[in-house]
Amino acid sequence: MAQMHYDKDASLDPILRKKVAIIGYGSQGHAHALNLKDSGVDVRVGLPATSKSRGKAQRAGLRVVSVAEAAGEADLVMILAPDEKQKKIYETEIAPYISGKTLAFAHGFNIHYGQIRPPDDVDVILIAPKAPGHLVRRLYQEGQGTPALLAVHHDKSGRARVLGLSYARALGATRAGVLDTTFKEETETDLFGEQAVLCGGVTALVQAGYDTLVEGGYQPESAYFECLHELKLIVDMMYEGGISWMRHSISDTAEFGDYTRGERIVGPAARAEMKKILREIQTGHFAREWILENQAGRPVFDKLREQGKQHPIEEVGRKLRATMSWIRDARKDSSETTAAAAAAPSAISVSAPVEVVTSREPKPPVEAVPSREPKPQVEA
Repeated sequence: MAQMHYDKDASLDPILRKKVAIIGYGSQGHAHALNLKDSGVDVRVGLPATSKSRGKAQRAGLRVVSVAEAAGEADLVMILAPDEKQKKIYETEIAPYISGKTLAFAHGFNIHYGQIRPPDDVDVILIAPKAPGHLVRRLYQEGQGTPALLAVHHDKSGRARVLGLSYARALGATRAGVLDTTFKEETETDLFGEQAVLCGGVTALVQAGYDTLVEGGYQPESAYFECLHELKLIVDMMYEGGISWMRHSISDTAEFGDYTRGERIVGPAARAEMKKILREIQTGHFAREWILENQAGRPVFDKLREQGKQHPIEEVGRKLRATMSWIRDARKDSSETTAAAAAAPSAISVSAPVEVVTSREPKPPVEAVPSREPKPQVEA
């Protein structure tokens, strides 16, 4: 049975008694640092002297020091630098100061695949919000929260879970719910979700749908609205009430097409490929590929990134979004707290209600319990 924790289950006191270092000030880093600061936690941000993010963090009222200084001062060190940079940062600037402390992560990649191996006298925990950092920050400011996962890899003190839950409350995650998990489960499900559904799956589906319509002689603008713009509206309904609520909210024509055509797109071949992708994650194959890609200077990554930017849907979308003031003028970078950014309106909230007139009742949600397997080791 899944174990969920909420505000009533967590106290701020443990984290308020600690000095916290946030290493990195990107998407997750700025959200963690600012949310914890606003919750009363003693926070410092560790960044290299050459980091372009130092100014952002300082303008937000945060104390910025070197990574080594932050690690030396703190009782809890949260590493929020990119996965591919964490090993070097840990070994050169954190490891000399981590003995007897708590080492925290928001993604389990480097612990699960053996890239970072803390000493036995260190508590190792994971607090992983299930949203990009800008949403973690925005929802906190709106009095809401982002669900998160909590895991303990090593509990030398006997208090690692209590401290992790306290951190999650300061982050605002216990407002929405914190799920107990393991480093293995968080890492493998997160990678699978990104590759097969949330990023790789969705972008490939959107681009393929757009291409199919344009090649069929339809206007690119019409294809953009149908395959990309409207996706947010559908996902918002799923976010609010599950797939059943989305189906409850669309027309009967759309719902019939959903049932009778969806499996033709994501049929047996696609499901078999999903299982293959999951196995590559479970065995460490993907981790090795990503580690070696970074060691080689990212030739494949950079090529694919540039190819993605050149897809025609990008230019069509840019022009159309420029005509929509509520999208064009929306504040997108919550890590920048200049006067201009602070005065800009918040982006459309994913939690904004969707009004629907219908006579049908939504179906109940389905609960699932994930399975777990032994941990793979990746050498690089």
